[in-house]
Amino acid sequence: MPPNNKKFTLGRRIRSFKYAFKGLLHLIREEPNARIHFVAGIIAIICGWYFDIDKSEWLAVILCIGIVFTTEILNTAVENICDYISPTYHHKIKIIKDLAAAAVLISALMSVVIAVYIFGPKLLAIL
Repeated sequence: MPPNNKKFTLGRRIRSFKYAFKGLLHLIREEPNARIHFVAGIIAIICGWYFDIDKSEWLAVILCIGIVFTTEILNTAVENICDYISPTYHHKIKIIKDLAAAAVLISALMSVVIAVYIFGPKLLAIL
């Protein structure tokens, strides 16, 4: 692989962000599960604001949202590359895709547990 001879410039770095934002836009537009995670994240933020959670609780909520989105992005990337490499069914590709989906599942379940820990007592107090 030839070396990258492009000089580092701030303008190039700023322009490179457009690709990341295009990826996020694609994720939200094309991936139904990402939209579910997006709505869940918004609900968590609204609940955090409503219940006036403390700094450590905010850190946990923000970290959970970030981890779920990161795993969803990686899962989508893995699925796309697998579909490109093997458009027809292959048992090894299925395992790879299942493992990537499991990462999303684990991060989402972890986030639900943390949400219940943070918001559960606050919700019970108003009921």
